[in-house]
Amino acid sequence: MWVRTVIIAAVISTASTLLAPPSAQAQSWKPDKVIEIITSSAAGGSNDQIARVAQNILQGNKLVPTPLNIANKPGGNQTLAVVYLMQHPADAHFHLLANPTLFTNYVSGVTALSHNDLTPIALLLEEHTVVSVPANSPIKSMQDLMARLRADPESVAVGIVSRGGPNHLALSQAIKAGGADPRRVRAAVFKTNTESMTAMAGGHLQLVASSVSSAMAQVQAGNARILAIASQRRLGGALANVPTFKEQGIDSWVANWRAVFGAKGITPAQVAYWEETLAKMAATDEWKKQLELHNWSGQFLRSREFNKYLQAEFATTRAIMADLGLDKTK
Repeated sequence: MWVRTVIIAAVISTASTLLAPPSAQAQSWKPDKVIEIITSSAAGGSNDQIARVAQNILQGNKLVPTPLNIANKPGGNQTLAVVYLMQHPADAHFHLLANPTLFTNYVSGVTALSHNDLTPIALLLEEHTVVSVPANSPIKSMQDLMARLRADPESVAVGIVSRGGPNHLALSQAIKAGGADPRRVRAAVFKTNTESMTAMAGGHLQLVASSVSSAMAQVQAGNARILAIASQRRLGGALANVPTFKEQGIDSWVANWRAVFGAKGITPAQVAYWEETLAKMAATDEWKKQLELHNWSGQFLRSREFNKYLQAEFATTRAIMADLGLDKTK
């Protein structure tokens, strides 16, 4: 009888732990040393901007008990940042602020590492791709661009941050939908979107596919114009007059998400702590203000829902890359 009672008590205790809400599980662990958010962007890049906004809010609102640093690891289309995270297995003090290049590096054969080698913590936001040209460009619309590319795909020098990255995929998908060959377009790769926009303003490029936030400085300075945005509908604010690809008869929808991953092997309690902490960050007025300021689309998802999102996005991305002849996993 005594043994049976002990077994029942153990089962009830285990069930209570599993059924406990994330906030309760998170209380069983918290950081006890310096935290690092790893970003594949150099200082000023789009990932770096998001990481520093998160850093300021997490520290400013005392949502974390220890110092939080940003570790910039640019290079290899995010591969160096992923490798750095994997050098700290099962350590929940290290996190990667990642984007869809995590998919495209694997599919294109750049690396054998994929999102399945990391622990998904939370989706933070989606950032839409925009196609920009110099302010004085004769290209006034996506139809003008497509006509030029159909006549000569190599006549336009394009700036991107990674081959097969979300901005490159969105543009390539649009070019193919417009009847031109995206494989023949001359694409120059830069470390950050900001650098490519600066190069275009200096007359070295005729077009840039970038994140919204990276384009806005040159647009607001009068040096660039946005031809289109890869979103399901028009955005508001400063982008209210920017038409979508779809409005211009072009089908392109690639999502440029930003999310937090932990190393492989961290515990459920550590995942629960971080998803709860990031949920609190995403609920602050400061975060919402930054979303509006940078034209970021907030879409917070906790670990379980984010993992489902990842699988769907990976399948979509792989299908597009296969269509462009970039899938090396077959």
